[in-house]
Amino acid sequence: MLEHGGRLARAARCYGIPREHWLDLSTGVSPHAWPVPPTPPDAWHRLPEDEDGLLDAARAYYGVEHLLPVAGTQAAIQALPWLRAPSRVGIVAPGYAEHAHAWRIAGHDVTAWPMDALLANAERFDVVLLISPNNPTGECAAPSVASRIATAGRWLVVDEAFADTRDASFLQDGVREGLIVLRSIGKFFGLAGARAGFVAAWPVLLEALAERLGPWTLAGPSRVAVTQALRDRAWQDHMRPRLREEAAALAALLSRAGLSPSGSTDLFHYVMHANASSLHDALARRGILVRLFEDPPALRFGLPPNAEGFCRLDAALRDILA
Repeated sequence: MLEHGGRLARAARCYGIPREHWLDLSTGVSPHAWPVPPTPPDAWHRLPEDEDGLLDAARAYYGVEHLLPVAGTQAAIQALPWLRAPSRVGIVAPGYAEHAHAWRIAGHDVTAWPMDALLANAERFDVVLLISPNNPTGECAAPSVASRIATAGRWLVVDEAFADTRDASFLQDGVREGLIVLRSIGKFFGLAGARAGFVAAWPVLLEALAERLGPWTLAGPSRVAVTQALRDRAWQDHMRPRLREEAAALAALLSRAGLSPSGSTDLFHYVMHANASSLHDALARRGILVRLFEDPPALRFGLPPNAEGFCRLDAALRDILA
């Protein structure tokens, strides 16, 4: 199992600080979750059904016709490599490590390159995998590259888990054969526990992926909540500028502490630092959990949930870096 953010229970045990006293900035999940209403009892009692409005809501939200609901994009990340014969796969690096891990386990020849180099050498690969915005660096790829890379023979897989606050998406011109786009509900909507996401691709690929994953990939209560969240345009329109403002405030806070972000999204900031491990430990000893990366050494800071959280992080960094 690879390391991920959000291991709050483990941090509480390791540092001897009760869970309720932590400020968890380690995940990149929005701290302002869509307010889930009470779940109808029937969603717990019956098996999920496809004709429940979820796909209609997702098609309207993403602006594409061909979608497959999945139990978080992680389910698709693990399944997609098994739908191809052994291939040459180019993956952006640094990036979400589960991608390279899944393709290697399935027997593919994986090369990890920085985004610019990967895009410049895309013709060398049978599969090109981008993360845009990239996790953890925040770097974005132009959707226009899809017309050059995605073909009937070559796949372009784009993980857009953090794309909900951006205007540019690889879905903006529809889905062509060879293009596979992964979208997450957990990040922007703050519903990581729902384990819900979508794959956009051409119908034959979606049918093969559905066969691989099997029936009932998304639980009934998650389907109900996600359908309503996707339809709540008023909440979405309010949340996007709020997240942008809070991301700008966090960038200013980090810069004042001498930790200017090396890359950003509206949900996290990426800070490269030679002493990242020591800073991670010092913050954890004060009950603040951030995400540590070792190659290159860096920290990822998610958004604090409120003014108190911003003040607490500011005071901790002042104390540590004084």
